[in-house]
Amino acid sequence: MNLIEELKKEFYSLIELGYIAINQLDEGSALKIFKAAEVLDKTNSLIKIGYGYLHLHKLELKEAAKIFNEVLKQNPKNEMAKTFLGIVYTMTPKEVDKGEKLLKETANSSDREVQKLSGIAMDFVEKFVKRPPSPADIKKPKGK
Repeated sequence: MNLIEELKKEFYSLIELGYIAINQLDEGSALKIFKAAEVLDKTNSLIKIGYGYLHLHKLELKEAAKIFNEVLKQNPKNEMAKTFLGIVYTMTPKEVDKGEKLLKETANSSDREVQKLSGIAMDFVEKFVKRPPSPADIKKPKGK
């Protein structure tokens, strides 16, 4: 068995390492890991989702949305991409309702991790995105 075949057995561990690198703010390692994963299986949507997740972490919301939409165009039932796209939209002022709709859909997923992520994201939207402005937010300086 050659090295590539050996590494293919560890493909999902490699993908997970890429997500861990993103969570640890190590963009360079994440990119290298996802590039290595592409050598093993360039058609796997988890790689593209990983790139989108990286853009989401960097708050590059347009690029993240573009990537998640590409994944959904190839597979409209990809609940992970749909959940992350919902999160992106809820962070985009004109798209909050669209994001909430996606998160409500994925909250009913058969995948417990997708359910959990959707629930956490919806709680965040309710508590922080849709909250009414406080008196400090409303108060404007005189003359403006």
